[in-house]
Amino acid sequence: MNENDLRVIKTKSALHKALLVLLKNNALEEISVSALCREAGVNRGTFYLHYKEVSALFDEHLRQLLNDLEQSFYEPIRQTPRLSASELDPSTIRIFHHVKKYQPFYEIVFDKKSSLSYYYSLFNKIKALLQESVASASNSADYNDFDFMLSYQANAIMGLLIGWSGQGFAASPDYMSQQLANIVQMKAVNERK
Repeated sequence: MNENDLRVIKTKSALHKALLVLLKNNALEEISVSALCREAGVNRGTFYLHYKEVSALFDEHLRQLLNDLEQSFYEPIRQTPRLSASELDPSTIRIFHHVKKYQPFYEIVFDKKSSLSYYYSLFNKIKALLQESVASASNSADYNDFDFMLSYQANAIMGLLIGWSGQGFAASPDYMSQQLANIVQMKAVNERK
């Protein structure tokens, strides 16, 4: 099957959108192929051409989302060879643009009725990205327990995302990027004192 075929792209897009609609009110395990196909407007045979089960569709969606998150996370580093917290340019921060792009998924992740497994998938990815980006830095040895420091930083990012979600994602991604830059720069100034 040609993944670049417009029909395949449209079908998969419809299935991904239907999955998000159904996840708003149902746990992943409760979503049947029939309900998914009804919501997407495709037949079961078409679904099975692309996926073995609903969880495979979810896994594909999550993989695409986390790949985009990774690209967004590393954008400031690509823009500056040696990234300094005090010189962080908010226009290079792309994580909030990523969240806006995938807002329907993040509405599910941060919904109090949703499974915590979605939250922890996101948390673990952010923590792993932080670990990769900080592991080579000389200051990583300054912490007694590096894992706690990574957990703290990942939860700080998650906290901003939860706060943004709590406001209905009303602020622009650029505004949120500026807020993150302000917080990071404030921390950098305090560390120099």
